[in-house]
Amino acid sequence: MTPQETPADHRTQPRIRILLADDHALVRRGVRLILDREPDLEVVAEAGDGAEAIAMARTHDVDLAVLDIAMPRLTGLQAARELTALKPGLRILMLTMHDNEQYLFQALKAGAGGYVLKSVADRDLVAACRAAMRDEPFLYPGAVTALIRNYLDRVRHGEEAPEQLLTPREEEVLKLVAEGHSSKEIAELLFISVKTVQRHRENLLHKLGLRDRLELTRYAIRAGLVEP
Repeated sequence: MTPQETPADHRTQPRIRILLADDHALVRRGVRLILDREPDLEVVAEAGDGAEAIAMARTHDVDLAVLDIAMPRLTGLQAARELTALKPGLRILMLTMHDNEQYLFQALKAGAGGYVLKSVADRDLVAACRAAMRDEPFLYPGAVTALIRNYLDRVRHGEEAPEQLLTPREEEVLKLVAEGHSSKEIAELLFISVKTVQRHRENLLHKLGLRDRLELTRYAIRAGLVEP
């Protein structure tokens, strides 16, 4: 809350309707307690993974999505990209345990307006939600200066990472392959044909210079799509 804000200010405003996605039920419960005790915030939908978050966004009227980064089926980053396309007006926050520069920049590129660490969610999350609804970026205190300095140093030295190698659909297939799903299961989850799944797998192996499922799984772990 800024010095100009008072609890009465928030009571006079419509509640911010929030979609909360995290694959750990206890984390969702704790985050919900933080949010629901505020007069201007209300969790109206919960999801256990990125795919379920997208489904919830289709069936619920929400203003803000708070997404964990590491989730089954679709990561928070993948879900953020799809939600941005599905509902351009939806604000998105990433809630994560990862104090990680790579994840931060991926989150911003995916359409997130803020990045909040779970370790300080009780301190930062409410302010981040309100900032997101004002279209103001929110990054956890102490990180902004260091991250920008590091990013600019890499740009000056020509070390900035190239544009994303894989398409969003290829990332989805890669994640599901790494999680052990068969081509038939992947086809059913993504509503595509088995033949299309197989073509994506062949493209992945060719693009990444890899040989088999094991190497694809290792790459997915390094890329942060699945947890080791």
